[in-house]
Amino acid sequence: MSGLTFYAADEAAMLEFGARLAEATGGRGVIFLLGDLGMGKTTLSRGLIRGFGHQGAVKSPTFTLVEPYELGGRRIYHFDLYRLVDPEELEFLGIRDYFEGDALCLIEWPQRGAGVLPKPDLTITISAHGGGRSLHLAPHGPRGEAWCAALQAGQQRHHQ
Repeated sequence: MSGLTFYAADEAAMLEFGARLAEATGGRGVIFLLGDLGMGKTTLSRGLIRGFGHQGAVKSPTFTLVEPYELGGRRIYHFDLYRLVDPEELEFLGIRDYFEGDALCLIEWPQRGAGVLPKPDLTITISAHGGGRSLHLAPHGPRGEAWCAALQAGQQRHHQ
């Protein structure tokens, strides 16, 4: 599978897509979120985290680098590496511990952690498209392909 592209017309559509993505992942894996500032990476993350039942605010962990969530027995880690100066800083965070076990890791600005981060199951590239956003999903392996298949099937049901 070479990838899929979805369109989100507004913030509500981005949140809804995040919730559908949460359902597809089952709460395990690694997702890289790419896109310029203001493209909606944190909005998509908010939709996904709320998709697992989180009720409170979901803020971008720009200064803390990682924000942990424990939801329904699932562990979700939301990373924002925008302010990361050197990928080696991730070693001091104990980054490898986050990727062991059954956690879901959402990583904004993953290119800043190149060489230290594991390979993602899915990369989502968000770009401006018309008045909304284009979301290009590129799977990297069987888990990401299964997620894309589930999202595609859900999209077809959604439009019938």
